[in-house]
Amino acid sequence: MFVIITSSPNADGLTAACGRAALDGVQGAGGEAELIDISAAKLEACRICGNGWGSCRNESVCVINDILGELQAKIRASEGVILVTPVYYGQPSERMKYFLDRFRRCEASSGQSGGAARGKQIDMVAAAGGSGNGTATCLAEMEQWCRHVGATPQERIGVTRFNRRAALETVRDAGERMVKGEYFKGF
Repeated sequence: MFVIITSSPNADGLTAACGRAALDGVQGAGGEAELIDISAAKLEACRICGNGWGSCRNESVCVINDILGELQAKIRASEGVILVTPVYYGQPSERMKYFLDRFRRCEASSGQSGGAARGKQIDMVAAAGGSGNGTATCLAEMEQWCRHVGATPQERIGVTRFNRRAALETVRDAGERMVKGEYFKGF
């Protein structure tokens, strides 16, 4: 099972199209995938509990009762993850940042063998609908998150309204290659 996490409230926009392309790619290669739109889910910002670290640091569990715990479990059980976010001011959307920040707090201190994302392949897609600027810095932020949680960053795909058609095919292809395990082929 592969997990695709998107974070845009625009169901007909570029980010949603990227999520569907990733889903098509995974399923086209014979894989199972779940597409989760966190923009519609209950997901809060980090409360920075206690002296800056709550139960997240020692127990890998957040005190906030929302979708984060479910996402942790799905990622832990997955074969790989595809993160798809709109680009806002050169960064992931606020909802994606809520997820990335809280997941990192819960999982980064899990040690060498722990952590829901440790060793998981992660594809990252940054969809910039306006000028197209900011995809590189957004992808860099998501790549840094991968390193913090012990994941293996794979594809880094910048999508704009200018390269939409070709980029959606690239996203679809990345989903297929994740299922087929073709990332390091040829190295």
